[in-house]
Amino acid sequence: MTLCSMQTLAAIPMDHFTLAQAGGNGSESVPLLWIIIAIVAHVVGLGVGFFVVSAVRGQTLKRAREEATELRSRAESDARGLMDKAKVDAERVAIERKAQVDTELDKSRGEMREAERRIAKREDLLDKKLETLTQKEEQVTRQSESLKSKEAALDKKDEELSRAIDQQREKLLAISQMSVEEAKREVLIRVEEDARHEMSKVVAKIVDEANAEAKTKAQEITLMAVQRYASEHTAESTVRAVPIPSDDMKGRIIGREGRNIRAIEKATGVDIIVDDTPGVIVVSCFDKIRQAVAVESLNRLIADGRMHPSRIEEVVEKVKGEMDERVQKSGKDAVLEVNLRGLHPKMVEAMGKLSFRTSYGQNVLRHSVEVAYLSQIIADQLGLDGTLARRCGFLHDIGKAMDHEMEGGHPKIGMDFAKQYGEKEAVLNAIGGHHADIPSTTFYTPIVMAADAVSSARPGARRESMEKYIQRLNELQDIALRQPGVTEAFAIQAGREVRVMVDAKRVNDDEAQRIAFDIAKKVSEEMTFPGEIRVTVLRETRAIEFAR
Repeated sequence: MTLCSMQTLAAIPMDHFTLAQAGGNGSESVPLLWIIIAIVAHVVGLGVGFFVVSAVRGQTLKRAREEATELRSRAESDARGLMDKAKVDAERVAIERKAQVDTELDKSRGEMREAERRIAKREDLLDKKLETLTQKEEQVTRQSESLKSKEAALDKKDEELSRAIDQQREKLLAISQMSVEEAKREVLIRVEEDARHEMSKVVAKIVDEANAEAKTKAQEITLMAVQRYASEHTAESTVRAVPIPSDDMKGRIIGREGRNIRAIEKATGVDIIVDDTPGVIVVSCFDKIRQAVAVESLNRLIADGRMHPSRIEEVVEKVKGEMDERVQKSGKDAVLEVNLRGLHPKMVEAMGKLSFRTSYGQNVLRHSVEVAYLSQIIADQLGLDGTLARRCGFLHDIGKAMDHEMEGGHPKIGMDFAKQYGEKEAVLNAIGGHHADIPSTTFYTPIVMAADAVSSARPGARRESMEKYIQRLNELQDIALRQPGVTEAFAIQAGREVRVMVDAKRVNDDEAQRIAFDIAKKVSEEMTFPGEIRVTVLRETRAIEFAR
């Protein structure tokens, strides 16, 4: 139902419907009329609504067609603009490409012209060379013909020389009364002597050149290091003999049925030797610290006078505690002396133990301090890190603090021990390689080797047993006497120098230099010694006459 029909129905009074339903036949026409009017109005409203909707739809379609027409014309205009722009761009690109192609063609033509010019020049050179080769070929042909004639003449002269040599050989053999083999041997001997003489000159020249450059610098660095660090050194020998006030004390030390001496040996881990030597008893132990504990304990027990197992154990425990403190103090004092930082406490303790170790009478801890400063001085002179060199030198013998408890030599033991506590690779290589047991990977290892040799070889630093000393002197003399032309050899300067006398008739000056070189090489290869040994070869010629 449309809006108009609804309004028409709403305008009809409600009492008309009521009357039409309640009244008689005379009043039925009135409500029917209103119904017809309402229906007509409804139909009219539908028509009007349809017309209005049609009109609105037509206007909307018209506007849509106009907008579509406008959009189409606008799109066609934009398309024509894009086409024009594309044409312009295409023409511009074509022009640029044409210009580029023309440039490349011009460049190619220039390169072709240059290539043609070079080819023409090479053809001219080839023509000249061909002409030159032709001339040389003709010259070679002429020289070949000349050589052939000369060769024929030389063959003729060769035959004449051969006959003359044969005649001369026969005359020489007749004069010298020597066979051909004997003459060959004589010639070979002379050639060998000449070659040996020349070799001696070459050896002397090479050695002089090497020494001139290296020896001066090495001496300068070494002497400066020794002069700057001339520490007071005393050889601290580990005490083994304990003095006693009287021989009666020996019985008290032994005790009833040996109880006291067994208690001392058990508590300290040493061997007590009580013999007939008056006034002393002997303490024997490989471990120098245990030996020091036993000696100190015995001294206190002897001074105290009370000698029984319980007292012995009490004194030994007290001395062990004091000895541990002494070891720590020695290590800390040495570390402070060489001014090192960041050293692990276990390594400080190990260095303190070296104060009880000696090598050929030289205290190992003092030796380590010496090597530390010498290494620093040498490194500073070479432009290296002096602090790192000092650390390498100080720790190089740390393996000697525990080598009686572990297998292997002290360089390897010390390197493994230092590696556990985080030392650098340069320090580890210096510890493990300062006796050339492993290859040197840094410059600090040979520096420590040199400083170790300087500290060990200086006079008074170390002592040797008499047997080893005599053996080393004999080996020096035997090596020198094995050389040809040597008549006498003497080891002097406590084995630091060997003087060799040679036969002046058999050995000249250059050969004397070679003999000194050979002896020094043999000594280095066959002997073990601290420092260096000087080889001096003396060649003397004497002329003696008598006036009558």
